[in-house]
Formats: sequence, C-alpha cells, structure tokens
Amino acid sequence: MSQPILVFDSGIGGLSVLAEIRKLLPHHDYCYLFDNARLPYGELEEQELVSGCVALIDQVVERTHAAIVVVACNTASTVVLPALRATLSIPVVGVVPAIKPAAQLSKSKRIGLLATPGTVKRHYTYELISQFADDCHVELFGSSELVLMAEQKIATGQLDMARLTQVLSPIVAADLDVLVLGCTHFPMLRDELQQVLGKGVTLLDSGKAIAKRVKTLLAETKSEEQVLEDAHSNLLMQAFYTKAEISEGLATTLVDCGFSTLERITTINSNG
Repeated sequence: MSQPILVFDSGIGGLSVLAEIRKLLPHHDYCYLFDNARLPYGELEEQELVSGCVALIDQVVERTHAAIVVVACNTASTVVLPALRATLSIPVVGVVPAIKPAAQLSKSKRIGLLATPGTVKRHYTYELISQFADDCHVELFGSSELVLMAEQKIATGQLDMARLTQVLSPIVAADLDVLVLGCTHFPMLRDELQQVLGKGVTLLDSGKAIAKRVKTLLAETKSEEQVLEDAHSNLLMQAFYTKAEISEGLATTLVDCGFSTLERITTINSNG
C-alpha cells in the first residue's frame, strides 16, 4: 500500500467524506477506520473520546504508513485534533460544520445546525456561530438517534420514516431556509431529510471543502510527478472496524464502495 489517505469516523458517516475525496483524488489508496465499538461519539466523555481516538488512529497510521489523516467526524474534530497533531508527524484534517457558507447562503437569515449532542454543546460551535453567523438567527438541534438511524439504513436498507418525521418536527417548526448537517452520518440520510423538511430547506455539509483541503495538503507534501508516479491501476482499499463483528449489510456496503479487505482492529481503549 502506497501511503494511503486514512479516513476516520465513529461509524459509516465518514464514507460520505471519503466519497468526496475520491472524486478529487481517484488514484490514491484509501484506508477507512471506524470505531463502531464506541458509537455514538456524541455520548462519550471528552477525555475518553480523545484517548481512544488517538490510540486507535496512531496504531493504524503506523501500520499503513498513511500520508494524511482525515478525522471525518464533527464530534471528534471538536476535541481530538490538538492531541492527534501532537502525536503524528503527518497532516491531520478535521471537519468543521458549514456555518459560514450557510450564513452566506441564507436569504431569511434563519439557519440551523443539526449535529450530535456533543457538537451542539461545545464552545467551539458557539465560536463558529459568533464568528460567521452573527447576523443570523441560529437554531441548534442535537440528535444521537439520527446517527444510529443512518447506521441502520446502511446495515439493513431500511429506515423508519415515521420516526424520522417525529425527530425532525422541531426543525420543521423552526422555519429555516438552510440546515447544516453537522455530523458526517447525516448526508447518508440526505434524501429522507429533504423529503421531510421540504425543498424550501437547503442542506449543507462539509464534504467538498474537506476534499479540497486534502488535495491541497497532499500537493504540498508531494510534487505532481510523484503523485503520478505513485498512481497505479490496482488501487488498494482497506477498512478497519473495532466492534466484535459487523452486519452483512454493512460489509456489503463497504465492498460496494470498493474495499477489498475488512478487518477488526482493537486497542486497549476499545471494547465490543
């Protein structure tokens, strides 16, 4: 494996980010690491989240010789990045909720952020709103249930639309014109979210912005000639997970995404 791009998340949400990166960088090898034994991250204490993520990512970086790490999880990005950057010598990219473009796009100046409870309550999120959306009325909605619903959809192909409508009812009532999807799991539910919220609400996520950032950082560490030299037709894609086992539906999804190997990985910080 030739210095892959390592994408990390608590579950399958990071696949939405990985898909955007692959559009820009189709000739790279990829590793996808998801810590599904501790899902959902929005429920974990901060120190537990940091120590577990750093130990896990460090282990896989060392094993795969990754060129760059993408923390494709909003909850983890708000707290883990400083510790991770202190540990690793390669670039680390985090996810930032798309508050700035949402504020710029909104005509009514009524926007919302749909994220995990962990992201919604963090000081970092309020700083983003203060910095980029001080001219907007911003509603915050925290949900861990939607994370699990996205996981269930990928694992089984099924989604409880009645329950989704119920969960989203406060958002419908808020009369927004832009909703930021502040968790990488939520683009997996984009069609269903749009169906419930209606065409009057624009859904924004950070996938494309992250992909551009990854491309820029890789270009800074490698010349164009090196990138072309490393490119090969037989691309390698590895997925690592932390739970004791994964469902047949999830395994099928990963294979359909192009992953040729699926492997469980454990650290002293994981359970399952």
